[in-house]
Amino acid sequence: MKKLFALDPRNIFVALDEIDQQAPSYTLNRHDSLRRIFWTLACVCVCLLLIHYLKYFSAFSATLEMLSKWQGKQSNYWEIQLRHHEFIHLAAYGWWTLWHIIGYVVIPFFIIRYALKTSFTDMGWRFNDTRKHWKGYLLLLTPILFFIFLVSFREDFINHYPFYKKAGRSWFDFITWEILYLTQFICLEFFFRGFIINALRPAMGANAVWMMCVPYLMIHFPKLWMEATGAILFGLFLGILALRSRSIWGGFFVHAGVAVGMDVASLLRQGTIPTHLWP
Repeated sequence: MKKLFALDPRNIFVALDEIDQQAPSYTLNRHDSLRRIFWTLACVCVCLLLIHYLKYFSAFSATLEMLSKWQGKQSNYWEIQLRHHEFIHLAAYGWWTLWHIIGYVVIPFFIIRYALKTSFTDMGWRFNDTRKHWKGYLLLLTPILFFIFLVSFREDFINHYPFYKKAGRSWFDFITWEILYLTQFICLEFFFRGFIINALRPAMGANAVWMMCVPYLMIHFPKLWMEATGAILFGLFLGILALRSRSIWGGFFVHAGVAVGMDVASLLRQGTIPTHLWP
């Protein structure tokens, strides 16, 4: 771990070389490697496509319209009912989280089980050696939290976070939102640092980490440019740590610290920290 986080960037290659020298890197023959790469990347494409187009409120509204027609009601009956409900936006984020669960976990589960024919739990779900690498995860988290403190004074930061704009209305809103938000991060960590790198490692070795970094960067394009830029190194280091620890949980805790930290910092700057339980 000392080599990994030394200031000399060449130590990144040292860490990647160490991963390549250990099983299961490059343990598949050419035929099996091609099949594994095909099924993994095809799954990645389909999952990211579904999430990108189905997670938004427009898809949620279309689903409510279909539900209304199926029940023989006015076409927009359920949407009208929900639009006047105080938790409509929270329900929309529930839909958003649902599609991350489907795209990042459920669909990969079937690919892992029936196409790759390997263990779902071995794709990073266990804690394994996470505790051995806690310093590495802490080293990633600490400067990010300090950076969050600095950028929390910017107007664009305050306007951007939290995504759920009524998170400061009550503790119920805040806690429910954070549960949905963090559930999404568990799914995200599994997809990128569990599924992709572990599925590709037997065929591509440590190159699986860089392969994972490309789509990971691309899902950050709609966000602030500083966050998207940081996703490159963030994804690289989390990928290396995930392979070393054989677990996604260290990465999740880093993501959770960053996500909750940004939301709390923004709410503090807005002066809208919840003061009561219910709206």
